[in-house]
Amino acid sequence: MKNIGIILFILTFTTTVFSQKNDDAVILTINDEEITKSEFLQTYLKNNNDPSFEKEALDDYMELYKKFKLKVAEAEELGYDTIPSLVKELEGYKEQLARPYLVDSSKNTELVKEAYERAKKEVRASHILVKVAEDASPEDTLEAYNRIMKIKKRIEGGEDFGEVAASKKGSDDPSAIKNKGDLGYFTAFQMVYPFESAAYNTPVGEISDPVRTKYGYHIINVVDKRDARGTINAAHIMVAAPKDSDKSELVNAQKKIDEIYQKLEAGESFENLARLHSDDQGSKNKGGKLPTFGSGTSQRMVTEFEDAAFALKEDGEYSEPFQTDYGYHIVKRIDYKPLAPFSEMKSELQSKVNKGDRGQQTQASFISKLKSENKFKDKGSKRLDWFYENVDSTIFKGKWEAPELDKNKWMFKYNKEKFDQAAFRNYLVDNQRRGKKTNIKNYVNEKYKAWQDQVIIENEKSTLADKHVSYKALINEYHDGVLLYEIMKDKVWDKALKDTVGLQKFYAKNQDKYQWPERIDALVYSSDKKEIIDSTYQLLKSQDTLSAKEVLNKMNSESQLNLNLKENKFIQDKTPYLKGKSLKEGYNEIFEFEGNYYLVEVKEQLAAGSKTLAEARGSVIQDYQTQLEKDWLEELRKKHIITVQNEVLYSLGE
Repeated sequence: MKNIGIILFILTFTTTVFSQKNDDAVILTINDEEITKSEFLQTYLKNNNDPSFEKEALDDYMELYKKFKLKVAEAEELGYDTIPSLVKELEGYKEQLARPYLVDSSKNTELVKEAYERAKKEVRASHILVKVAEDASPEDTLEAYNRIMKIKKRIEGGEDFGEVAASKKGSDDPSAIKNKGDLGYFTAFQMVYPFESAAYNTPVGEISDPVRTKYGYHIINVVDKRDARGTINAAHIMVAAPKDSDKSELVNAQKKIDEIYQKLEAGESFENLARLHSDDQGSKNKGGKLPTFGSGTSQRMVTEFEDAAFALKEDGEYSEPFQTDYGYHIVKRIDYKPLAPFSEMKSELQSKVNKGDRGQQTQASFISKLKSENKFKDKGSKRLDWFYENVDSTIFKGKWEAPELDKNKWMFKYNKEKFDQAAFRNYLVDNQRRGKKTNIKNYVNEKYKAWQDQVIIENEKSTLADKHVSYKALINEYHDGVLLYEIMKDKVWDKALKDTVGLQKFYAKNQDKYQWPERIDALVYSSDKKEIIDSTYQLLKSQDTLSAKEVLNKMNSESQLNLNLKENKFIQDKTPYLKGKSLKEGYNEIFEFEGNYYLVEVKEQLAAGSKTLAEARGSVIQDYQTQLEKDWLEELRKKHIITVQNEVLYSLGE
């Protein structure tokens, strides 16, 4: 599927279908398709936070809307909605859009509220796992259960939980060898739901009863529960030094972080020091700023880092240097927020409930209600014997060939329709996959339930557009959005990239638009110490065979913070510390700018002139795309008949 953000962006200009009265006036006609006043108004209001009903504003929006409808009409005429990949993509979106309508809303609400109550606390726990497959035979399941119970009795008898977890006959979780089963602190949605529930329901200092998850049986040792820390925005300076680095690298890294800390203590800017010296490439150019992390966020930091960050009591406060597995850090608190109220978190929690394993519960409850409403009757328990006898282990290789049925009896009724043994047999054939062998009876029972659920859900999906106007509207939006994206890609975006001859001609015709201003090709040495820049200049003058990198290494032999070097083709007016400077070829006079000292060696003065196509490629492609779209729209206006009823348009504000 395409990036959902792109699709939703395109949908700025999509229509939403709502139920209209019979007398709803037509506002626009394109070919034989009529768009009503209420449809257009709904779209207009949706895409304007502060809508104006002045003639000029309505005309401007109608122009955008016409362009959109022309492109969609062309896509439909060219058969884009029959392209197999797009049909499949739209089916995928339908699946996503249907999900909120296929759950038990009351159960869903209950789980959302429960999740918020749990989010108020963080649990620290250890666990021991005994693996057993979800579809294991009763014998294997019992064996795993007995083993976890024996382990629990050992701990209740006085053995240490962590030592048992790390032992050979302890936990099947491979990480237990190192962490002794310790999972650190976690909150709602960070563990599978049955595990989370057991952890929250077990008192501190106690061990849970065995809990079954998709991984097997667990026992959980609840070590601590604390109030949720909230979330924090922080910045850091990192000197990379993994713990397995050699001793000299660790010593140098610690020395460097200590030097940075001393500069902070002397009053230098945290953000500037991060830009200059941090090894975290993802954050250094942002002054060290990190994504929000803490309770309930998807972003998790290592324990030492989180502890250091949350220990800071005031915005702007920074920590002393500390070590993690990744190196040495100094962390600064930017701002802190306690857990948000339920009203603010409800939408996010709702989304997580729908997507996660809790969603299976809400759908199961929904199916149960549908069965009750649609007179579900099941005779499968009496008619599964044939499958127990005739399904064999070849089904786990995807090679089961179903024999003919002696009789074909119905297995369950739903919504006045009978579903028979032949239909279930075909379902088994169509859905067999290579996989681990398991108990045949368990497998058949599981598949029978899955088949029932699929039949009931598919039946409900077929009625959604009639039952829910909002669902029908979303389907239409995604349909138009996908077609628009694909035809724009073919006619404009990709065409500009692939049409090298056309691009070259466009560049040649518009070359005057793509110009370089005057520039300098230069080396810029900088330091916050005047004596370092003076020494650099003397070194360069006295040993002119040294490369810039060799000069940098010599000047930084005692401290990595002494000297910085940039080599580039600079536009002076766009480089703050070079702006307004009169620079000549060769070495220029040392100057100071915002606390730093600069020595500039100009290798060449570059005159203003045309950019090559390679240098201007991004801008040229963008402008060529604009021209292609303009020309294409002119063709579409001639090809498709589009009419606007202006009196209806201007009556929208009435």
